[in-house]
Amino acid sequence: MIAQQHDDTAPAGKGGASARAPRLAAMSRRAWIGIGCAVALVAVVVIVAVGGRPARGAAPPLPARAFSLARLGQPGATLSLADYAGRPVIINFFASWCAPCQRETPLLARYYASQHGRVAVLGIDANDETAAALRFVAKAGVSYPVGFDPFPADTTTSYGVYALPQTFFLDARHRIVAKVMGPVTARLLTRDVALMNRGATQNRG
Repeated sequence: MIAQQHDDTAPAGKGGASARAPRLAAMSRRAWIGIGCAVALVAVVVIVAVGGRPARGAAPPLPARAFSLARLGQPGATLSLADYAGRPVIINFFASWCAPCQRETPLLARYYASQHGRVAVLGIDANDETAAALRFVAKAGVSYPVGFDPFPADTTTSYGVYALPQTFFLDARHRIVAKVMGPVTARLLTRDVALMNRGATQNRG
């Protein structure tokens, strides 16, 4: 079942069709764990950060889906996963209307700035409105590139993301080596960045 959230704050009349469009749900980590139990029956196998590391002999990580999106606030520019070929990447799915994202995004923005380009972070703003998204990333201090994935959020749902936020950690071959459902923390960032970079070191070896 796809969790949906409707925008009950948008005015009726002009823009009403947009206001009535179903949105991805913003959920707490505890709520996400409950949904994850059901989704796991049909979802692609990934290493879930809230669930620990895979057992020895587990299936290898699967490749992330390629995407190319318009860049938020940059007409004519695109954000493509292929642009980061050979580099580990963090992909964060978020939206301005998502309450957990409002707590998470400033932390991720500070982390990115502290790394001075050593860690690639890509934001994907899902099922949002441009003006609200631009205000949100500016207030949060986001300096990493952000792709805009408006309704029906095809790129977001292609990753199996039906509630926000979610963060994927890709190794240098763009295989999903870790995933956080719900807001990331500094501890999870440190742990899973080490995991994705370890994969990059092994590939170079």
